[in-house]
Amino acid sequence: MRRAVKTGMLTLKPRLDHLFHDAVECLAAALEARDPYSSGHSRRVADMAVDLARLVGLKGRELEMVHIAAHLHDIGKIGVPDQILRKPGRLLPHEWAVIQRHPEIGANILVKSRQLKMVAAMVLHHHERWDGKGYPEGLKGEAIPLGSRIIALCDAVDAMTSERPYRPAITWRQCWEKVVANKAIQFDAVLVEAAEALWSRWEKRWPAKKAGQERG
Repeated sequence: MRRAVKTGMLTLKPRLDHLFHDAVECLAAALEARDPYSSGHSRRVADMAVDLARLVGLKGRELEMVHIAAHLHDIGKIGVPDQILRKPGRLLPHEWAVIQRHPEIGANILVKSRQLKMVAAMVLHHHERWDGKGYPEGLKGEAIPLGSRIIALCDAVDAMTSERPYRPAITWRQCWEKVVANKAIQFDAVLVEAAEALWSRWEKRWPAKKAGQERG
């Protein structure tokens, strides 16, 4: 009898894991359905984040949480009004202030799941800067969760190499120059150095200019 219960539990856990990951994919798809300009962005950021996290030594549950957080880093934009989220030009200051609330909105959504509390913290802080001039809390340096620092770099890279209605994408070479210029200012220097080893792989994987409008 005990053996049957144990076998059932072992069978059930992989199924629950699959359901959990499917739910994460559905949340990301919900945002992309509402904001077609961001289509593919979350997936590219998640792929980059996993590459970078592995390279700096993350594995197991930590790596999985970074992957999920990267997929869901912009989920808070579900709470941003359409007229701002889909605006074809540059945002006005008051509109930008609304966009800047998306990490908090996202974290408040995700923290409702006990399994996603670590993910919620990463999402909350993915727009913090190494120099403390980011948002929402102005955290500085290693006070920023490592997962958030990883996502911040990957998010910026994909945003810069993606087209927007008000400016073309920049080349991967130009993007690298901007990343290096912001080493230990906007980005964690250790992560910038690690990203250098991945740069040619990322450029080959996503060589074309990608249509997209990613705010925040």
